[in-house]
Order: sequence, then C-alpha cells, then structure tokens
Amino acid sequence: MTVAVVGGGISGLVVAHRLRSRGRDVVLLEASARLGGAVGTRVRGGYLVEQGPNSFLDREPATRELAKALSVEGRIRVADPAAKRRYVYTQGRLRSVPASPPAFLTSDILPLGARLRVLGELFTGRAPQGVDESLAQFGRRHLGRRATEVLLDAVQTGIFAGDVERLSVAATFPPLVKLEREHRSLILGAIRAQKAQKAQQKALPAGDTSAPPKLSGALSTFDGGLQTLIDALATSLGDAAHTGARLEGLARVEGGWKLQVHEHGRSAELAASQVVLAVPAHVAVALLRPLDAPLADKVGEIAYAPVAVVQLGFEPGTTPAPDGFGFLVPSGEKRRLLGAIHASTVFPFRAEGGRILYTCMVGGARQPELVKLDEDALVALARDELRALAGVTATPSFREVIRWPLGIPQYNVGHLERMAAIDAALQRWPGLHLTGNAYKGVGLNDCIRNGAQLGDALAAT
Repeated sequence: MTVAVVGGGISGLVVAHRLRSRGRDVVLLEASARLGGAVGTRVRGGYLVEQGPNSFLDREPATRELAKALSVEGRIRVADPAAKRRYVYTQGRLRSVPASPPAFLTSDILPLGARLRVLGELFTGRAPQGVDESLAQFGRRHLGRRATEVLLDAVQTGIFAGDVERLSVAATFPPLVKLEREHRSLILGAIRAQKAQKAQQKALPAGDTSAPPKLSGALSTFDGGLQTLIDALATSLGDAAHTGARLEGLARVEGGWKLQVHEHGRSAELAASQVVLAVPAHVAVALLRPLDAPLADKVGEIAYAPVAVVQLGFEPGTTPAPDGFGFLVPSGEKRRLLGAIHASTVFPFRAEGGRILYTCMVGGARQPELVKLDEDALVALARDELRALAGVTATPSFREVIRWPLGIPQYNVGHLERMAAIDAALQRWPGLHLTGNAYKGVGLNDCIRNGAQLGDALAAT
C-alpha cells in the first residue's frame, strides 16, 4: 500500500526519494506551489541568492550518498579558500576568529583574562547527572562568562538565531555533551579524539575500499545553488510529487490511514499504510489535534525564531570585496544585525562580473519584532548595520528581502524530554511518523540524514 509523505521540504523529499528508490509506492503532498520548503535559489539581476540555507558542510555521508544517487555529486562546489576566515563583532569592531589554539592565545578576540580562563577548562568537572543545562550554563562552566558571551553565543547565532540562556546544550550541541561525559574536559576530549582519528586512518590497509568515501568536510553547495538538489529530488519523484495538495484531515482506519486531501480545487480521499508528517511543527499541530490533543500540545511546545534575510548587491568597484566567510554578532553587542554572509566571497559564481553580495540576517529569538518591519525599513537597517560594523558605505544596486516568521526551530531546555514524550505518544498511532528540522537537527545535513534513515526504516516494513 502507498506511503503518504506530507510536506515537500527537504525532509519530505528525502523520505519520498528513499522509499521510491527502494521500490515502494509513495505519494508526496505539498500544499504550496513549489517543492523545497525553505530551501530555494533565485537568479536575479546577475545574482544567485538563497532564500533559506546557504550551504552545507561536506561531512555527512547521507548527503553525499544522496547527491551521488541523484547524479549531482559532480556538481558540488566547494567554498573559495578566501572564505576560511570568520569574524565576530566584539569590542567595537570585527575580529578574526582564531583558527588554532596558539592563534587563540595571541589573538585579541577576548581579553587576556578571558583567554586564560578558557585554558582553565582543562580542570572543569562534569555536570550533575540528569540536568538539562542551557548552552550558557554549560559554556560558563567550561569556558567562562566572557567566552560564552562572545564565542559560544556567536556560534549558536549562526545556527539557531536563538537565546543562549534558553537553548539546551544537549539538544543543540550533543557532541559537546558527549565530550564532557567521556573525557570531562572538552579540550582533553578534542585532543584524544583527534589522536584516535589519526590512529584509525593509519590502521587502514592501503587501497582499502571498505571504508566509506572520504568527505572533504568543506563548506559546499551546488552549481546553481541548493536548488540543484531540490530539482534533482523533484525529477526523481516525477508524478509521485503533488504540489497544491493540502492535507485537511487524517484518520486511523483498519489496515492503515485515510487522508482527506484538497488538490487544485477538488477534495479526495487517499488510503495509505504509513503517513509521514514532514511539515513544520505548527502545521503538524493542526493535523494532530483532532487525532491526539496531548500529542499536538507537545509538538506545539516547540518554539520558532523569526528571521528576515536581506540580500544586498553592489556593483563592481563600488565597495571592496569582503574577506572571509562573514561575521556574527553576539547578542551582548546590542546590535540589530545577527550577522552577514559574504556570499560572493564564499561562492564567487553567485555574483556575476565581480559584483559583491552580502546576505544579512535580522531578528532571531532576541529581536523577533524586527522581522515585522517593512521591506524598506529592513533594507535601511541592514545598510546602517553594514556601515557601522563593516564599513560598507556604498549604495546597493540590488536588494531582496525574504521573511521567515517561523524561521528556525528552537531546541530550548527540555527539548530532549519533549522529544521523548512525542516519540512515546506516537507509539499509540502505528504507521504515523514525524520528521523535519523541528525535532532532531535543524541543519540541511540533519534533515537529509534523518529523512534517509526514516525512509530506509519504512521501506523495510
């Protein structure tokens, strides 16, 4: 019987592709007119702009495997070497993030006392068992107050646009918690992990083909942007993917599920053995509430941070080409910009003829009201902040504003407990599954890995 995947973002597309590639009958229902969800690329005025995620780190085997299966592996483009340097705005100016421990000790990104306090991490103890610490609590305990306010807050801003005092460290950065649990000190754990990795590589026989393909770990995209991946997924699904198809009702029946679908002005019933809700949490809540109100309430507890993306393009010669990947702004600086990506430096092919493209992020969990500003006001805000923080005084010849009122899921303290409760509640409804960035990873790689795992599990049933 058919597996119904509801939601045509990256998660739903990957689940459906995995099922179809394994010979299962699948239908994908997407309420909007296009596939891809937040992932999408536009070509305008000599610029290639991303409306959501900008890139991915080439370190996830499932992503590389997907690209290979879709015959787009050869279209992966690695970031320009000039993008390796990253900046944080702190103490009144942009400062380079050190790339090594020795560079950190001699840098000016933190005051001397704060740098020495980071070295004291070697003597940090473990957290009490069963405590879900915030990222700020974890950071202050290991790295000290100043490093948490500047470095750790900047890192989470670039991923979650969240509140460091509210995000759960176990849910947002599980590798850090694992390092602490196994090694006590993050520094010691990182050193030991690096040694173990080198030893493992040396132990592999020459020409060993059993090892997984080596991933570059580099910041990457595709020629044509991330839309290349979406288009390839859509092509692979063919007529199994339906746009303009909205799920209006869901009911458990003997042998599976019955779906009420409204598609292009007509309503119809669809029978399915399994249903995957690969939609944002608030959409899942509306679908789940008539079925299971307590489950819907738990899913509804997942908060989102609104984000506005302001793209500003400049003609050649009007402003210097920026160095590095871009910069992030810790919340303690009290600025109105979360950060900016030097898009044309990272991937030069995204701006024709030497043009300069900045991708600016506004809003987040701490300043959600800014996302409600009109387009002119958001452009003016981004220009003012670029002038004050990065010295960009030129007038842009290109502008585009994209708002995400429910932008990035917030894995706040209690998220893992919430997920355990959601997983337990789903056991009451055999054949019903939830996936997407609201649950177990917000990044593109996370969504692809989780979608592939779910697709494989369903294909095996």
